[in-house]
Amino acid sequence: GAEGIGLCRTEHMFFEGNRIDAIREMICSDTVEQREKALAKLLPMQQGDFEGIYEAMEGCPVTIRFLDPPLHEFVPTEEADIELLAKDMGKTVAEIKAIIASLHEFNPMMGHRGCRLCVTYPEIAEMQTNAVIKAALKVSAETGTMITPYIMIPLVGERKELKFIKDIVVRTADALIKDAGVDMKYHVGTMIEIPRAALTADEIAKEADFFSFGTNDLTQMTFGFSRDDAGKFLGAYYDKKIYENDPFAKLDQVGVGKLVKMAAKLGRETRPELHLGICGEHGGDPSSVEFCHKVGLDYVSCSPFRVPIARLAAAQAAIKDQQ
Repeated sequence: GAEGIGLCRTEHMFFEGNRIDAIREMICSDTVEQREKALAKLLPMQQGDFEGIYEAMEGCPVTIRFLDPPLHEFVPTEEADIELLAKDMGKTVAEIKAIIASLHEFNPMMGHRGCRLCVTYPEIAEMQTNAVIKAALKVSAETGTMITPYIMIPLVGERKELKFIKDIVVRTADALIKDAGVDMKYHVGTMIEIPRAALTADEIAKEADFFSFGTNDLTQMTFGFSRDDAGKFLGAYYDKKIYENDPFAKLDQVGVGKLVKMAAKLGRETRPELHLGICGEHGGDPSSVEFCHKVGLDYVSCSPFRVPIARLAAAQAAIKDQQ
């Protein structure tokens, strides 16, 4: 968008080197104290990542999305890796395999992921807030330009869910900022990617400074078919003209779009200054960008290679609107 907003999806950072070892240690912990010990190893890594992002963005706003994928994605699958993890954790191979089996879900994309991880393990939200704010404070001090962090809570479907995590974020952030003796502002928002969140957006806006419409998941949950599996049968729907386009490539303006429009309207009825954007591959589709402009969205977040198309589509939509 014009403001140069960058969106950082933190899950990508966890699948590297020591990070994966630390998060596996957290997953296999038996107590809060053990989890906190594992997360303490992740904290400096996350903080370093965020410092690099803030430096690269040179003062432009950056939105950090908290951990989103289900925990089973982080556990080992190879026997040798399982044995190594068991040795590191002081557990038997059978105990580690039991933990891995307990993480199995029949539909993981609608399972224990997103904000649900932080509801179950609040220490994750605390660690990530520490990393975001400490990084922002450090880079602000080094550059002389005060950063305003944007923290995004994914997969929210209930206002109380968001409030629970936001309270952790606010408590942690305020303490760090007070200790630093500076006047740093920050914003806490959420992704609207569950239909219930769109339907209750007026309530959720009571706790959110901004909405980012995660149209990939919102499309998946609204249509009721998996983004990963739909390709097996959608061809027949195109042939029979039931669907004209791939709903994961071009936003379904009739159904999913109605939810976006409704949530934008409801959210701003509660909070008129609510910042609204779209996050997902639809952000690189010109017709989808034009639709989002019409319903009042402010910005687009999409894959880097789609940015030129998104910028052009946003400009054309603005010109068409003026005409």
